[in-house]
Amino acid sequence: MKSRLATLVPILAVVAAVVGIPVVAGATDYHHMHLTAPDAKAAVAWYVEHMDCEGFGRENACQIGDVQLIWFERDPTDVSVGSGVDHISFSFPDLEAKMAEWEAAGLDLEGPIRDVPGLFKLAFLSDPWGTRIEVVEDAEWPDFHHIHLSSADPAAALTWYQNIFGGERDKLKGRIDGIRYGGVWLVAMEHPDGAPAPSKGRAIDHLSWSFSDLDAAAVEIKSKGVPFDMEPRPYTNPLGQEMKISFVYGPDDVWIEVVQPGS
Repeated sequence: MKSRLATLVPILAVVAAVVGIPVVAGATDYHHMHLTAPDAKAAVAWYVEHMDCEGFGRENACQIGDVQLIWFERDPTDVSVGSGVDHISFSFPDLEAKMAEWEAAGLDLEGPIRDVPGLFKLAFLSDPWGTRIEVVEDAEWPDFHHIHLSSADPAAALTWYQNIFGGERDKLKGRIDGIRYGGVWLVAMEHPDGAPAPSKGRAIDHLSWSFSDLDAAAVEIKSKGVPFDMEPRPYTNPLGQEMKISFVYGPDDVWIEVVQPGS
């Protein structure tokens, strides 16, 4: 069975390239956001208090829904805005109450709530380390809501992500082009100055997707012309879980970690 599958994978990849259908080696899910802050514990505490995240045993990480937020402990080279990953988004059931809470806490709010007809209520703020955050009131998609890319060619970028990481191409609220990975949306907008800056080192350092079989996924990803910045290798995370990790670059110099989760 394995030899037949090994024969079929490259054939399917060729078919996919011809007809435009992505072939994914095993299940792929959105895995984590890797952020940057000089004090990881302080960053975790901020997101637990203000973004309703929960700890899960790692001092430098928290979780909301199925998405982990993990911090490199160092000064970011710059804010998220201006890079290929402009901002991230969280959804709350009562945005007005949260905004009042954040205002009282002295958070860095960009302005009042806007109620966009046919979409949802939304507002923006920044965390203390330069990550821009869009907050929305969307009961259909709670918790971690979306990742908003900034791209020289948004449509081409989304096509690349679906070709490499699968997901379901869809329109958020029937209006905004994107890809769904479970309950997480990936959307993109045109960068105002053409080419965005690389994400690596900034407040939002990199994105991450997971595969159940990273070695098989790596073969497929390479067959699509994507080189690895770091080849798959074993890694023991701070919880003692054995996993595999690797890195590639996506469109607009977005750094991406591709992992096989541990158990």
